[in-house]
Amino acid sequence: MRQLILFLAVAVLLPLQALAEGNVTTFTLKNGMQAVVIEDHRAPVVTHMVWYKVGSADEAPGKSGIAHLLEHLMFKGTERFGPGKFSAIVAANGGSENAFTYFDYTAYFQRVAADRLGLMMDMEADRMRGLILSENDVRTERDVVLEERNTRTDNSPDALFSEQRRAAQFLNSHYGIPVIGWRQEVARLTRKDALAFYHRYYAPNNAVLVVAGDVDPAEVRKVAEKYYGPIPANPDLEPRDRPTEPPQLAERRVMFADARVARPYVIRTYLAPERNAGDQKEAAALTMLAELLGGSGLNSVLGQKLQLQQKIALNTSAFYDGVSLDKTMFGLFVVPAPGVSLKDAEKAMDAAVADFLKKGVNKDELARIKTQVRAAQIYARDSLQGMARRYGEALTSGLTVRDVQEWPSILESVTPDDILAAARKVLDRRHAVTGWLMRDRSEAGQ
Repeated sequence: MRQLILFLAVAVLLPLQALAEGNVTTFTLKNGMQAVVIEDHRAPVVTHMVWYKVGSADEAPGKSGIAHLLEHLMFKGTERFGPGKFSAIVAANGGSENAFTYFDYTAYFQRVAADRLGLMMDMEADRMRGLILSENDVRTERDVVLEERNTRTDNSPDALFSEQRRAAQFLNSHYGIPVIGWRQEVARLTRKDALAFYHRYYAPNNAVLVVAGDVDPAEVRKVAEKYYGPIPANPDLEPRDRPTEPPQLAERRVMFADARVARPYVIRTYLAPERNAGDQKEAAALTMLAELLGGSGLNSVLGQKLQLQQKIALNTSAFYDGVSLDKTMFGLFVVPAPGVSLKDAEKAMDAAVADFLKKGVNKDELARIKTQVRAAQIYARDSLQGMARRYGEALTSGLTVRDVQEWPSILESVTPDDILAAARKVLDRRHAVTGWLMRDRSEAGQ
């Protein structure tokens, strides 16, 4: 407890500006591959990540799920490292690995001893342009993805509900299409589709290398030039020109009933601006707004009013993630207490938000939240992978290294007026999708 108190005291005294990383080095190879090196010499380990500036939102119409399927297929092997050898070599060297796909990016990473970094680069560079796929590889992995969808989405009412809400929120943007893809489209994906996507997007001039750990930046550059440098850029790579979302003019509602639902809830998401390179002020205000409304549990506006005072909710929250290439969402969430209808829960949520907009931001609460954010920034530096991920997500979503490093000071500079202006702009029901998840219609309270 004494250590925690001391830590929070330091967090109070230390301005967010002081938390910008001074141990970050960047360079770009001649073939266009960007690189970020984060030095941390506390342990002789390194996280090696390759991020591609392509995700599910970049897929062609009718080919949903191809970005995620290719992520699976990237482990099928090359001429030098055959099927299964990549993972076996990482494991034999005491490391761990994985990959993930999202709307704006696909990433591959390994965590190994620092002296194995060259080996990881050698293998990752080899599969950047040397992937070999058979028809059977694609058939087998496509079935794996379909089963993954069956397990994680089709058998989960919450996941199905989320999928339907996203489709309602984004009418034109591909953010309304699930990352894993629509089942009927995934089932038709072919080897030709996978290779076309691979050859178009998997190139050094569409990739970001992030290395974090016990490394010397000059040595990292030398090794990167050795393994990644010889790979030719894709001269036909075009700028990311994706379908954009038109202005939303009317509120949309999604009511989803399923007997398997464990706990009914109300959720509302508003179309919201993302963090933009050189212009992150509004996103910072929305980040603080989410914390004030519901991000800090019972101390938040929704927690205080709906859980502690009115006792009509079991849980409340608000959320916003501005790291997005295109427009994103700001959300509110309420789980009603037993016996409270979804209609009454939504009404109480709206009343709490309206009261907040009328009374304005409590300066003491804002100061408390800034202290929490400051502390979270300090804690975040303890995770090599978390630090690497922060830069990878940003650079594949339209931001720059400078944007990442300036983000703490921009959060620190947010004022109550900034927050209220952002709230009044974004919390407009005409730009929202309101969803009710329930076991049966009787819980709606209509």
